[in-house]
This record gives sequence, C-alpha cells and structure tokens, in this order.
Amino acid sequence: MPHPAPRRDPFSPELLAGGRVLVTGGGSGLGREIARVLVAHGAAVHLWGRRLSALEQAAADIGGDAVSVQSVDVRDGDAVDAAMEEIFAGSGPLTGVVNGAAANFVAPTAQLSPRAFRAVTSTVMDGSFHVATAAGRRWLDAGLPGAIVSLLTTWVWSGSAFVVPSAMAKAAVHAMTMSLAVEWAAAGIRVNAVAPGPVPTEFAWDVLDPGRDEVIAATDPRGVPAGRHGTPEEVARLVMFLLSDACDYLTGETIAMDGGQRLAGPGTFAALRALEPEDWQRIRERAQVATAASKAQRG
Repeated sequence: MPHPAPRRDPFSPELLAGGRVLVTGGGSGLGREIARVLVAHGAAVHLWGRRLSALEQAAADIGGDAVSVQSVDVRDGDAVDAAMEEIFAGSGPLTGVVNGAAANFVAPTAQLSPRAFRAVTSTVMDGSFHVATAAGRRWLDAGLPGAIVSLLTTWVWSGSAFVVPSAMAKAAVHAMTMSLAVEWAAAGIRVNAVAPGPVPTEFAWDVLDPGRDEVIAATDPRGVPAGRHGTPEEVARLVMFLLSDACDYLTGETIAMDGGQRLAGPGTFAALRALEPEDWQRIRERAQVATAASKAQRG
C-alpha cells in the first residue's frame, strides 16, 4: 500500500492557507480566539452566532477581509441549512467546522424548568448536530473531504452535578463525534473534539463561578495539577491542528486539554454540594445580570 502524500508542516504559518472554516459561537470567548488563530494561519473564517453586534465586533478585532459574519440560531435546523447553503454557494465549500456554540449555568438540577433544560441542550446538542450534518451532507454530495471539531468538556467521561443539562448535551456530542467519525471516514471527513479544562472567558465565568473561595469547583485552578487556568489561545492551537491536514489520520477522538485536572480528580462541580440556599440565590442573581447584559447585546 502506498504511503499518503506529504502533509503541511503543523508549525507552518500557512498551515490553513486556502481553508474556509465555520466557527459557531464565534462572537466571543473561545470561538472568537479560535477564529483569530485560524485567520492568522491563512484560513478564511465564517462566524455564526445570535448576537450580530458581537460577531461584527469580533470580525473587526480580528481584522482583514478573511472574516465574514452571519446571525444564525444553531438551534433552528432549517436556518442552519439555509445559512450553510449560502456559504457553499457564495463563498465556496467549507473545509472545516468548529462547533463552539454553547450554553451553561450552575443550578440544583431539581430546580431546573423544562425551558432552562432546553436552553442548554438545544444549543449544544441540537446545534452541533444541525451544523455537522449540514456541512457533512454537502461534503458527501460533492465528494469533498472536511473536518469537524466540537468543543466539549471532561464531563463527557465523568458527568457533573449541578450542570446536568450541559453534561448530558456534551456527552451526546461526544457520542456523535465517535459515531460520525466511523460513518464518514471513508469519505475523507474527520470528526474530533477538544475538551478544555477551566479557561476563563466572558459571560461563562459569570454563570459558572460558585462565588465561594473555600469551594473548589471545576473552574478553580487549585484543582488543576498544572496550577493555572488554560488560555483561549492554547485551545485554539489544538483546534487548528485538528482542522489541518497535518493529522488527517486522526478521527473519532475527544482530546482533554485541562492541565491534568481530569486525571487528578473529578474536574466537576460536585463540590457545590457545600453551598447553602443563600449562595444559590447569589449565583442566580449574578447569572440574571449576565444574561440580561447578553440579551441587551443581541438586541
């Protein structure tokens, strides 16, 4: 059997030259940083999110003509398909997709309403499926290769108290990653995921921080053997590698990038069992303020 053709050097500044990558949840946090790193290495990037103002600001911060934005609600399968068709027909076929759109907050599970449950699971699980299959169908129909990378958490292996909707939805995307990797491998479509440890980003920390120093939860670097938080750029570099043809024999894997947190102990929110009702009230109030600010930006 002949050996595969030589691939690009994974350290090359032109690693993604000629690539076209969609990043969902691209208006802030990890999505925005991933987009910046991809553009810096030669890719054209499409940013999706619900807040057009945030997407436009992200595009301006990244700079150049390599970034385009669309306001798309990934929970809506028809909207996703229409927006995907617009990209493929207008800009050309994508070479990669990053499922970065997410939602999460800490709360006692028994107090969650069905609406709160769906707010998280529809974005993470439904959205990741809609985006992956909308791109995958087009790659399969055209006989093109492609790469999908989803952003997960280490809870896909352990579960986590107090973030049950997120743990369930991320585990579903983990299962999707393994399943589609097998189904689409022969077509040259690779499907992988990254499970970052605690990486501070705006909004996420407002709704996940338990607010008590004596409680070491998943966001606390004291529970990380490396002794620190991760950075968005570190996550972005791994995502870039997985999107590139420097590792096109790798598929179906979820890679933990957490400073050893998962191996040292449960990097979850189990320690929040120590919180009192008044602590949960403060958490709810802080989350409400952060959510109101986010909605104001969307408006």
